[in-house]
Amino acid sequence: MPVGSRKVAVVGVALSDCGRVDDTTPYALHAQAARRALADAGLDREVVDGFASAGLGTLAPVEVAEYLGLRPTWVDSTTVGGSTWEVMAAHAADAIAAGHANAVLLVYGSTARADIKAGRRTGNLSFGARGPLQFEVPYGHTLIAKYAMAARRHMLEYGTTIEQLAEVAVQARANAALNPEAMFRDPITVDDVLSGPMIADPFTKLHCCIRSDGGAAVLLAAEEYVRDCRTAPVWVLGTGEHVSHAAMSEWPDFTVSPAAVSGRLAFERAGVEASEIDFAEIYDAFTYMTLVTLEDLGFCAKGEGGAFVEKGRLRVDGGELPVNTDGGGLSAQHPGMRGLFLLVEAVRQLRGEGGARQVRLADGELPRLGVASGTGGWFCSSGTVVLGRS
Repeated sequence: MPVGSRKVAVVGVALSDCGRVDDTTPYALHAQAARRALADAGLDREVVDGFASAGLGTLAPVEVAEYLGLRPTWVDSTTVGGSTWEVMAAHAADAIAAGHANAVLLVYGSTARADIKAGRRTGNLSFGARGPLQFEVPYGHTLIAKYAMAARRHMLEYGTTIEQLAEVAVQARANAALNPEAMFRDPITVDDVLSGPMIADPFTKLHCCIRSDGGAAVLLAAEEYVRDCRTAPVWVLGTGEHVSHAAMSEWPDFTVSPAAVSGRLAFERAGVEASEIDFAEIYDAFTYMTLVTLEDLGFCAKGEGGAFVEKGRLRVDGGELPVNTDGGGLSAQHPGMRGLFLLVEAVRQLRGEGGARQVRLADGELPRLGVASGTGGWFCSSGTVVLGRS
């Protein structure tokens, strides 16, 4: 088979225990998710010759691979925030297609919530004060404040309302209500979102992602391994990645995210249009992330995201474009760099494993195409993956 011609499939996905997990370590969550993903695929650990991980240990992924008993010949430790896992999936797919690896395991785990509860860390997230960031740190820019500034710019430019942003949280919670693994499932209203405590204007508490514990794993493999797998393959059809800025002062337009580039590349390489996508899993650390990413992926025109998210369009039960079908980071789980969870949920939807939250097409059939798009930092990076079933 010529180098670069192999098709690549996701053959195994899994979550570790998620939500409130007080009596374990991040390493254990990595291992739990990895074991479950291999069991999901029906493959032995020995088949894994590629490994990707980030966010844990001094020499990630060396430490995590050692903990899992793996000795990979292909590794990736790319760290670009929340989009890390979509970018890693793109790198893994390229490596497998080129024959540099046969089966690549992506794995993540975090006890972010438990660590804060136990006093092992604080709720503050600092990226340091050196390099380009030194020009912004003295002004007190927090991570949340940067997203809030961007949201305010969109509201000014296009008339987007706070009620429209709140709808994103309301519909994410409606999807989470159908997901037994979601951390928060009780319905909320727009008024609930607007009346909550202010975090960073205009974001109240429910505009912001939850903090949870949890892990996830995804196993990608070359097409010749598919026949040995327990589950139906979900094919990687196209990927894209893009980095935009580190300093807010270098971001040309607060209303355009890097998904505008990564999404275009992924769709072009997959040979599909946004209009053909049946559902989307979008990184949602804040409600504005969902709205602007919908625009930048081409599901609606720039500036029309506010109108698009109204009328329940994002809901599994009757929405025109179900988004974050598991409840997303706003309601299901968000243990840190959540991008790997997007891929797990997308694969489950395409395989028909969504349970009560399963997306169905108008003819009752399973979805054929889905997209997972992760965002990192403060809209600094983006990775987009288009997936499809046979």
